[in-house]
Amino acid sequence: MLFELMRSSRRFVWGLFLVLFATSFLVAPFSDSLVSQAFANEEEAVATEGATEAVESNEWKPQPPPNLELKDYPVVAGFNGRIVVWFVAQLHLFFAAFVLGVPIFVWVIEIIGVLTKDERYDRMAHEFQKVAMTGFSLAASFGGLLTLSLLTFYPDFMKYMASVFGETMIYYALMFFVESFFLYTYYYGWDKMKEGKAKYLHIALGLGLNMSGLVIMLLSNSWTSFMMSPAGLDEAGAFAGSTYAAMHNFLWSPLNIHRFIANIAYGGSLTAAYAAYKFLTAEKAADKAHYDWMGYTSFLVAVVGLLPLPFAGYWLTKEVYDYSQQMGITLMGGVFAWLFIMQAVLIGAIFLSANYYLWCSLGRSHGADRFRRMIPPLAWVIVIAFLLWFTPHTLVMTSKELSQIGGAHHPILGVFGVMAAKNTSVNTLILATFLSYQIFSRSNVRFVGDNFWAKNGTVIQVALYGAAMTNIVGLGVYSYFIPASVRIGLSVPQVVTTVVVLVVATIIDLLMSKHSEELGESKWGNMPVRSQYAL
Repeated sequence: MLFELMRSSRRFVWGLFLVLFATSFLVAPFSDSLVSQAFANEEEAVATEGATEAVESNEWKPQPPPNLELKDYPVVAGFNGRIVVWFVAQLHLFFAAFVLGVPIFVWVIEIIGVLTKDERYDRMAHEFQKVAMTGFSLAASFGGLLTLSLLTFYPDFMKYMASVFGETMIYYALMFFVESFFLYTYYYGWDKMKEGKAKYLHIALGLGLNMSGLVIMLLSNSWTSFMMSPAGLDEAGAFAGSTYAAMHNFLWSPLNIHRFIANIAYGGSLTAAYAAYKFLTAEKAADKAHYDWMGYTSFLVAVVGLLPLPFAGYWLTKEVYDYSQQMGITLMGGVFAWLFIMQAVLIGAIFLSANYYLWCSLGRSHGADRFRRMIPPLAWVIVIAFLLWFTPHTLVMTSKELSQIGGAHHPILGVFGVMAAKNTSVNTLILATFLSYQIFSRSNVRFVGDNFWAKNGTVIQVALYGAAMTNIVGLGVYSYFIPASVRIGLSVPQVVTTVVVLVVATIIDLLMSKHSEELGESKWGNMPVRSQYAL
């Protein structure tokens, strides 16, 4: 069966070709460094008394990092190497993150379909995986092009990286073969392993696909984080011999957590966009209902990744500052300040779009009129938090701009650019988004009976939100009156407060749902066009 699957996919052959092509380049500089080192050891053995034993014992010497000048960087056909590598790397990351993120929730949705025996979940998971297949081919193509670009424009750098991570680069290429096996067997064997014990084999293949993808992500993250926070080196910067020490550098763990969560949010967002497009182009009511449900499910996946993502991003940025304060200042207040502000604007736009989609989703419910009066004040809270979130503190300005403003910081808005305001605003955004989801989830139900949770659950949740916002805003205001060294610690209780609300409110919802009844069947497909543009 596997032979038929491989033969039926041209993309499989193309992917294997790219891997072989890229691997040959990756191994070459590493092998050259070993060969040259071996010759150097042999010559030293001839010239030095007693060195024969050292050669026989395969004595290894670390390779120091190259001391490069501008002339050492090739210029090919007038192309700027930095722009080419950035452009290709970004394209590779777009599709690689999509391919790694989508199979995670595809696998979860497939399991839900097995447990609920609902054919719709299996159909939706299969369609999601179909979208991911194209991304895999493009990720492999841009990955091979990225390798070629790095070897062309940064040959000495790649030799040094291969001297440190040559072993892991081999494992990376091998894991690509493993992932390819699981991916194509998982997708093309979907219909043949749809029922009975074969379905559990198919779920096992999905687990193997996600585990191999996770290993690939961990390996590539170790190279990226090593370039920002090198480890496992001697005083001269040469590799000291422990690949694990080089991999387990200062920023590896926070980068892994951030990318894993971001991949889920990114994959959910793209599949939601796909479902929105299919909804807009569908002509039959049944198709619109299916793609509306598909888009809503993808949206929930994206929100599950989106809500904890600011926490992971804050941890990563904090670790950057702990490793090198200058690197953190450059990131947020130096030459990259405007890029950081643009990123903050985009993050805020995602939160705004997510809340707007939830408010539009009230149209599917029969009891939505009870909650519509809550939307305007909630929208104002989100907009104000959004404005505080992307307000800058320090910018790279000309002397004329400095004189016009009256200094490096704006006299009025500058106070909203510090992390105290940003931590407060982002926690508020998260709680407001979760509240919007709770409003939607309750819009089509009512609570019945004399059970304690059915009667008092809402009151407890209102008190919980009130206490949480009082604590978050109070800590944010208080942090302006204490030293910066103490202020940074107040972000922890703010995050803990937000997490407690998310967990406790969810538990209360589950307890209340046992004593609820639906007001009617959800009107899937009854969504305005603008809601799909929000997706």
